[in-house]
Amino acid sequence: MPQAHPATTCLVEALDAIRTESDGRIDITLYPDSQLGSELSMQSQLRSGAIAFTLTSASSLQTLVPLAGIPGVAYAFSGYGPLWSALDDGPLSARIRDSLRPFGLRAFRIVDNGFRDVITSVRPVETVADLRGLKIRVPPSPLLTSLFKALGASPTTINLAETYAALQTRVADGMENSLPQIEATRVYEVQKYLSRTGHSWDGLWLLAHGRTWDALSGDAQALIGRHFDDAVARQRQAFAEMNAQGEARLRAKGLVVNTPDRAPFRAALAASGYYAEWKAKFGPEAWSALERHTGPLGA
Repeated sequence: MPQAHPATTCLVEALDAIRTESDGRIDITLYPDSQLGSELSMQSQLRSGAIAFTLTSASSLQTLVPLAGIPGVAYAFSGYGPLWSALDDGPLSARIRDSLRPFGLRAFRIVDNGFRDVITSVRPVETVADLRGLKIRVPPSPLLTSLFKALGASPTTINLAETYAALQTRVADGMENSLPQIEATRVYEVQKYLSRTGHSWDGLWLLAHGRTWDALSGDAQALIGRHFDDAVARQRQAFAEMNAQGEARLRAKGLVVNTPDRAPFRAALAASGYYAEWKAKFGPEAWSALERHTGPLGA
């Protein structure tokens, strides 16, 4: 994540506390701003043990562990209440964590990266038709790629660190992301319209390389785990505050903001077969665990 993102700032605080409390015996170095490569590259590095921990989006982790993407099903969660209920405890969270273990990954609590909106340089997105033909930057996420294809857009995968330049040079017409991420990446400098589509939620899994983690003493695991959990709690609060004030700040920076009716977008996805496709891919048991918190999807 960028240095200004609350995931980065809260982890910096956690690593400082771990270093201090362990008298320097545990020293974890943080590399923000994609310094160690793309998300997919860092996931590969984590699996090999080249890095000990990573923070990676659920949407991109889906390319490795399909079930990891299920919280990002379009228009699934009505708000943070059912979302945190699904991901902090219960059968859906357990299924996702269990699916990570065969890949040698140990998951901590998930970091908030927000409900996602569309920002473009071409036109505001008021209706489904407004998305048709737009080249929208997405992370390497099968769910988000499928979503925008179903709505008639042309999704294109671009590394986050390269997105600003891609939007500036019109390689892409826009991107989709949360308000704090739009602020942190400063893409508002090269875009004009912010449409509060709220089409999907994405989080950031804080992951450890399993064998590295298992080799630590119980005391070291407890110390790291406690500070990581505290960091996630602080991050969620900081993210919520940034998100609440984000629209006003982005308006002040010159963005034209609109909030479309979301019901037609969800109806268009249902009609396209999007929900039926992903129910089949995730499987009926995982889909049922999701719908315990969301209610019926695709009806």
